[in-house]
Amino acid sequence: MILFTTGRGTPFGTCVPTLKIASNSTIFARKPHWFDFNAGRTLEGENIAGLAGELLAQVIQVAAGRPVRAEALGSREIAIFKSGVTL
Repeated sequence: MILFTTGRGTPFGTCVPTLKIASNSTIFARKPHWFDFNAGRTLEGENIAGLAGELLAQVIQVAAGRPVRAEALGSREIAIFKSGVTL
């Protein structure tokens, strides 16, 4: 499993489950179908320990077979080392 953080919504999917973590709530709100977890809530004052527990619970669920958003969308795109906007 890959825990992939992004702040601009880089599309990424590969041969292993990729749990996508939004680093800010703005991108999470714009692309909710791309992300599995919104870590930006820490910047809005939510308790980091509580969010860490929530993320861990999702990791366990994915490890047990629950599909991530990229799998549900059939996303198999990789955008690494690309400057500028990635679509």
